[in-house]
Amino acid sequence: MRILLKVAITAVALWVATLLISGVDVEGDTAGRRALTLVGVAVIFGIVNAIIKPIVKTLGCAFYILTLGLIGLVVNALLLLLTGWFADELGLPFHVDGFWPAFFGAIIVGVVGWLLDLLVKDGD
Repeated sequence: MRILLKVAITAVALWVATLLISGVDVEGDTAGRRALTLVGVAVIFGIVNAIIKPIVKTLGCAFYILTLGLIGLVVNALLLLLTGWFADELGLPFHVDGFWPAFFGAIIVGVVGWLLDLLVKDGD
C-alpha cells in the first residue's frame, strides 16, 4: 500500500513540475491519458531512483561531502533526464528538454513530494 501511495505522490509532484517548468512536458489528448502517463513516469522515476541513485551516492561520496550535498541537485536533475529518456523509449509522452528544465523540475518534484509526504502520513 505504501508503494502505491509513493507512486501517487510522485505522479502529483511530476504533474506540478509540468505546470511550473517549461521544458518538462507531458502530452496526451485527455486528462486521463496524461494522468496515466504521469503514473507510468512516476514508476520509472521510482525505479531509477531506487537502482541508480544509491550507486551514484556511494561512488560520489567525496563529491557530496566536498560540495556539502549540492551535487545532489545535479544528480537529481540527471536522474530526471534519464527518466525522461526511459519514458520516451517506452513510448510514454513525457519529455524533459535539457539540463536546466531537469534541474528545476527535480527541485519542484523533490519539494512537492516532500510536502505531500508530510501531509499524507500513514499509520506507521
